[in-house]
Amino acid sequence: MKKLCLVATIPAIVHTFLRGHIEAAAQKYEVTVVCNATDAHLIDGLPARVVWLGIERKPSPWRDLQVLVQLIRLFRRESFDIVHSHFPKTGLLGMLAAWVARVPVRIHTFHGEVWATRTGIKRRALKLMDAEVAALATHVLAVSRSQQQFLMAEGVVKRGHSSVMGAGSICGVDSARFQPDAAARLRVRQQLGIAQNAKLILYMGRLNHDKGLFDLLQAFKTVCSAETGIGANEGVDAGVAAGIEVASDVHLLLVGTQEDISFSQLQDLAGSCRNRLHYVTFTNQPEHFMAAADLFCLPSYREGFGMTLIEAAACGVPAVATRINGIVDAVEDGNTGLLVAPGQADELSNALVTLLSDDPLRAKMGQQARARVLTLFPAQAIANEMVSFYDTLTNPAKTPAPASHGPA
Repeated sequence: MKKLCLVATIPAIVHTFLRGHIEAAAQKYEVTVVCNATDAHLIDGLPARVVWLGIERKPSPWRDLQVLVQLIRLFRRESFDIVHSHFPKTGLLGMLAAWVARVPVRIHTFHGEVWATRTGIKRRALKLMDAEVAALATHVLAVSRSQQQFLMAEGVVKRGHSSVMGAGSICGVDSARFQPDAAARLRVRQQLGIAQNAKLILYMGRLNHDKGLFDLLQAFKTVCSAETGIGANEGVDAGVAAGIEVASDVHLLLVGTQEDISFSQLQDLAGSCRNRLHYVTFTNQPEHFMAAADLFCLPSYREGFGMTLIEAAACGVPAVATRINGIVDAVEDGNTGLLVAPGQADELSNALVTLLSDDPLRAKMGQQARARVLTLFPAQAIANEMVSFYDTLTNPAKTPAPASHGPA
């Protein structure tokens, strides 16, 4: 049996994005997972051997060097056929160690580029690191077609050196788990004190500047101000003021960990609408909150794909999101949601009102969103395609088969 090693930073990533791949691969490969021990219980029952290493998410030169040495020793001792790394930090350490250890198949998946929103020397340094990861890998995967094109345009990945699994995404969506759920909708709203007939906008992700949360809060405040009739003196767009009449009692729910933005900052920004702003710091049942929402919003400045968008779509919830790389693969503008320019709070508020104030349109887009997910992003199909990709790379009699979108 051939040997596969997956390298990630934390168990949460393994559990959320890689469990399906591992379960499918374990039927044909001896699988090892390398990550740190934070929240180790999340990967209980995983059909793989787990090697705990002290990988830190932030740069730590001395600790990173120690991990690199440990990885080289592990790879040499185990003689893996494939090493597959995910995310920037573990990508650099994993691909460098695999190259030194002469692992024959070295795969790295790009999930999104931190440097995409940076400038100056920091952008150049982070971009150079990604280019080095791509050079050390024998094969590169991108999680969306638009991200793949961006990486090539920026000179990070060579043309013909990358592929996309299926229609994109990291792992697809389990549509039996993520689906419309009237009981969950009722329960979550009762817990949060939100009326069943109220309109609920959901954001799920890290509380981070790159996610466009200040734009979202400004747009939410505009919507609420127009709805309550106090927006006329605050420069509220006339279209917003007119459309919101049928979208009464609008609430915004944020679900995710606080990073460089605190929830208290967002409460202050919400002003008089803060009593309709709700926060849940963490959930291992995101599908329940998605089922409770009327609209999903992701006004991000950078994404590799935007997994939460298709998870919400599987729950029958349309999206308002930004027209950027990755998201344009997850949301079909005008069909499964509406896309707006990043950083434009006024355009965002207008799009929110368009869907909040039109129940038939929102329902139609929600149905179309779920149908698109069922067709393009089934979790099992993407997991099986990943295993087939491994098979072609470890069989010297075959030329590696391109992913559904083919190598670029």
